[in-house]
Amino acid sequence: MTGIASHPEIAATLALKRRGITLTLLTTAYFFSYMDRQILAILQELIRKDLMLSDTQLGLLAGFAFAIFYATLGIPVARLADRGNRVNIIAIALALWSLMTAVCGLAQNFVQLLAARIGVGVGEAGSSPPSHSIIADLYPPEKRAGAMGIYSLGVVLGTAFGTMIGGFVAHLYGWRVAMFTVGLPGIALAILVKLFVVEPPRGMSEAQIVAEGQDKGVIPPLGEGFRTMLASGPAFNLVMGVTITSLIGYGHAAFGPSFMQRSVGLSMIDVARYVAPVGAICGTISAVGGGWLANKVAAKYGLHAQAWLVLALKCIGLPLSFLFYFSSDPYVAVPLYWVSVLFVSSYLGPSFALIQGLAPLRMRALWAAVTLLVINLVGLGLGPTAIGVISDLLRPTFGEDSLRYAMLTFAAATPWALWHYWRAGVLLKRAGA
Repeated sequence: MTGIASHPEIAATLALKRRGITLTLLTTAYFFSYMDRQILAILQELIRKDLMLSDTQLGLLAGFAFAIFYATLGIPVARLADRGNRVNIIAIALALWSLMTAVCGLAQNFVQLLAARIGVGVGEAGSSPPSHSIIADLYPPEKRAGAMGIYSLGVVLGTAFGTMIGGFVAHLYGWRVAMFTVGLPGIALAILVKLFVVEPPRGMSEAQIVAEGQDKGVIPPLGEGFRTMLASGPAFNLVMGVTITSLIGYGHAAFGPSFMQRSVGLSMIDVARYVAPVGAICGTISAVGGGWLANKVAAKYGLHAQAWLVLALKCIGLPLSFLFYFSSDPYVAVPLYWVSVLFVSSYLGPSFALIQGLAPLRMRALWAAVTLLVINLVGLGLGPTAIGVISDLLRPTFGEDSLRYAMLTFAAATPWALWHYWRAGVLLKRAGA
């Protein structure tokens, strides 16, 4: 690949030919990252009883302990990605986090499981920033939201398949074998990424910008990356919107299967067999459909309409989410969950596409890493941890139903995120986007 990289025209031609397989493999890697990350959710009740853990400890495993390394290491990885070979970084990271997921199955106590989860977070730090950068180079702005929508399938499908595979395998063989089952195949995928993904030339999808010499090939200082993002009103509001949405989403995802088991009356195998498969279909429709709709509204009204599309879809999904968390009848709660997923899972593609479109060429991986730093420290770090703490605090009053009220508390923060999406759309429209 070094020889190809030294000839930009050849690299660009080959990258375009393999654009479909590149997007497929990057999406699959993202899928594995979420499957390995979220399998803990379906296994929580088994792990809680086996290792005698509290909800607070479970929240730390799913949240802050994982996120602190995942988020902070994303910055140096992004700097490396803006300078070097992004494909190599993704392949190495994928192999590392897959191995550490399997190691989780060897843990005998909270500390050992915590250390293994930290290892998963360290590995996953090397995936998303370089992937965002590659996709932005492969797809022009008018097609980028659709591509990012497909890439975001990794979130909904990874979460769903982690639930399905983890639930089925744990039901038959225990939670430790489930960890081995989802972790080890990722090492083979890392080899495929290395063999078939081509490193595209920087700025390939904005040939005019490169031709005019706006990309000088100079990597800006780290501080400039933060300053430029904070100075961009639309980017700041988009990051705030996606961060608050992720805070709610990560918290709910970490404890969703436990909530269904404790408060809705489903078993672990029920969640894996019935809830997760239909949830995966709904999430797929939401992610791909959201990206497709975002491209359509941008073509007709401008890029600012993508932010307002997210606002509109989440406004529809919010009352459905409230009804789901208030429900105790599985025949009412589960359909409400499925329908809410159709609307609330569409935000990632348009959000990341808009942020990448606003980023300078040589700061794309850095902007992605800064976005993910904030999202994961606040969203992934605090979301599951805070829900676990709130649930433990409410347990003396509500017993096993304390998790329901912890989940509702988080859902109530959604209007804050909606305001930022509205504001981002206003500022983008004023800028003529």
